[in-house]
Amino acid sequence: MSQKAMIRVRMSSQDAHYGGNLVDGAKMLQLFGDVATELLIREDGDEGLFRAYDSVDFLAPVYAGDFIEVTGEIVHLGGSSRKMEFVAKKVIVPRADISGSAADFLDEPIVVCKASGTCITPKNCQRKNK
Repeated sequence: MSQKAMIRVRMSSQDAHYGGNLVDGAKMLQLFGDVATELLIREDGDEGLFRAYDSVDFLAPVYAGDFIEVTGEIVHLGGSSRKMEFVAKKVIVPRADISGSAADFLDEPIVVCKASGTCITPKNCQRKNK
């Protein structure tokens, strides 16, 4: 039953919203939404809709140049509701102190955000698992 999905994205200077190239936390929610859409397509054959977040925890800063890996999983299926959990981890960081193109792959990824929420796929839009 448990559907899983993952995306990995590099944060750009256009994602930086605050001083010091700090990325807005809302960017993590956007990525969670993208993963949720994939999960719903896999489960139902439809993009569905994000209804609500139950919890969102911002745990570490994200900067332009960081590579973020986002995973999501459907943890409970209702008739039309899909409860999901998400984790965003920083997996690569730029090393501007060495050179303009240096970067490190982190041996231990840094969890930057966790969330859980519920998406809805109306029954008349569910094309799979009928």
